[in-house]
Amino acid sequence: MQIEDMNWGMVAQTLRAEDRCVLPLGCTEQHATLSLATDTRLAARVAAEAAEGLGVPVFPALPYGVTPSFTAYPGTVSLRVSTYLALLDDLLSGLHAQGFRRILIVNGHGGNSPGQGWLGEWLARHPDARVQWHNWWNAPRTWAAVQATDELASHASWMENFPWTRLEGVAAPEERKPMVDVAALRQLPPTLVRERLGDGNYGGLHRRPDREMQRIWQEAVAETRALLEAGWAHP
Repeated sequence: MQIEDMNWGMVAQTLRAEDRCVLPLGCTEQHATLSLATDTRLAARVAAEAAEGLGVPVFPALPYGVTPSFTAYPGTVSLRVSTYLALLDDLLSGLHAQGFRRILIVNGHGGNSPGQGWLGEWLARHPDARVQWHNWWNAPRTWAAVQATDELASHASWMENFPWTRLEGVAAPEERKPMVDVAALRQLPPTLVRERLGDGNYGGLHRRPDREMQRIWQEAVAETRALLEAGWAHP
């Protein structure tokens, strides 16, 4: 159930029998040859497919996140951590005030991790709520599927190259790019990150066959759905 396809009365009706909802988190940042909205598209889609048929509302994906290192790439937009945490506080508190008590956060961007660490603070103020923070791409089952396909998988590489993250008329390079030194990259300002990283792919192929990607995607959707159905802690 996509919130964009509902009105307020439909949500009110849903809340009479359902206290779960899904909040996808994305980002707008460089992804080499892929869409700048890759993280947002992937989080939104895995959330929607995982919730399909369950009667659980899925809210629109938040399209901005924390990505300061990539701001030298045009089109990348980054929020300050303080801004991001305040935004998450408003979103979760608003959902809680309306009656949602079990919230599955489907996160699509690693830079949003400060929110995961902060979440305990919010839960301490809302002891009747249950919130799961789910990094869909590196959750155990999904990451195992990625590694079984190709161990060299990283940001803006083949592992994020799905039909819905590609851009029409933009070809992916054929090279298998060596892995960048991520620890060294994290020490650099944005201009030097771009200089060191080049096209934006951290390492690995830019694309793998769609049949392989579909197997990974199916695992990601199933893993996310399992959390939505049975991943809730009980008092």
